[in-house]
Amino acid sequence: MRVEGRGTFQNSVQVKKALQAVVANGTHDLVVDLERCPMMDSTFLGTLTGAALHLREKNGGSLSVLNANARNLQLLSDLGLDHIMSVDTQGNAWPEERELACAQLATCGEKGASCKLEHTQHVLQAHQTLADMSNINEGRFRDVIYFLEKELEEQPELATS
Repeated sequence: MRVEGRGTFQNSVQVKKALQAVVANGTHDLVVDLERCPMMDSTFLGTLTGAALHLREKNGGSLSVLNANARNLQLLSDLGLDHIMSVDTQGNAWPEERELACAQLATCGEKGASCKLEHTQHVLQAHQTLADMSNINEGRFRDVIYFLEKELEEQPELATS
């Protein structure tokens, strides 16, 4: 999968669905190309983390990150995610696949909006996944998780959607 543009809460639901679809079709190892992704937010990082953990637990699979810029490498390292994902810092992993992807990879054109409930639940789950990775991360995302949980509790349209 190639991420085109910023990896944010706005496109993370679609990324999660795409990753789930390829795993459901029998894929065990996923490669995420971040060459065209200038930055990632915590929701997007939590989405990738959830996918990596699911692959590892379900079938011993893996999630590899390629072509991450310095900013994204720092985020992956600071949050301890480089321990559950294979992060190619040298630019030499998957050489044949990289060449093939550059020649054939098309971006996903689906940018449909998900409902607010699904989106809020997804953002909460992504942050809980990151918080579960370490005590430091738990402290970093405690407030975000709290406010998302309150939003789900206090919005009747979210609770009944």
